[in-house]
Amino acid sequence: MRIDILDKLAKKGDVFTINDVANEFNIQRNVLWVMLSRLEKGGWIRRIERGKYLIIPLGREKDRYTVNEFLIGSLLVDPYAIAYWSALNHYGLSEQIPSTVFIETTSRKDIREKRIIGIRYKIVRIKEHKFFGIGKTWIDYDQINITDKEKTIVDCLDKPQYCGGIVEVAKAIKSGEYDKYRLFEYTKKINNTGVIRRLGYLCDYLDVDINLPAINTRNYLYLDPTMTHKGPKNSKWMLIVNLDEKILGDLE
Repeated sequence: MRIDILDKLAKKGDVFTINDVANEFNIQRNVLWVMLSRLEKGGWIRRIERGKYLIIPLGREKDRYTVNEFLIGSLLVDPYAIAYWSALNHYGLSEQIPSTVFIETTSRKDIREKRIIGIRYKIVRIKEHKFFGIGKTWIDYDQINITDKEKTIVDCLDKPQYCGGIVEVAKAIKSGEYDKYRLFEYTKKINNTGVIRRLGYLCDYLDVDINLPAINTRNYLYLDPTMTHKGPKNSKWMLIVNLDEKILGDLE
């Protein structure tokens, strides 16, 4: 690969795949692998994983340069969306900065965790009907997929273990920085009574007015599956409130 080709790729973004090069410049794969290997040894690019690369700007050291972790995450699985705690923080709905980048996908890719350039990536596989509410945001010169605010809240209610626990979701709900109607529609669409129950309880506690679908179940569910499995029962929402309400009270 000549440097002029690399320069053209850099104008499109900081990361690229071998397919990007092969399709754009019509280079045979066996020749391309040799070119990429030489560029990597020369410090021009850095391999993220097989067939996926990061471009190192001129004058920067390979081992000290990185790029926005969401861009790297966008290359790890297809389809994908930056989600859960990562999306909460991106929207300012959580002041906590997660040490892991969370990605949701419907792919059956075996690898669920990776560490790349010192960053841990957690890939969460979800069912097809839960893969919705995805928008795009710009990261430098690249666009990446990310769940919108309402889907992020719903996802975190569905799997609180991937957002730092139910308290982080409560902060987002209390902020009011979302569309209540869309949140209601997403709550129905994800088709999980756990989401309805957790959202209903938190909205009651935080005095947030929102219409929710009726629940019809005799089984109790933990408010926060990341916490101790002990606590009083809430019969309205069929939840075991295994979280000290004083913690939620501190949000007010």
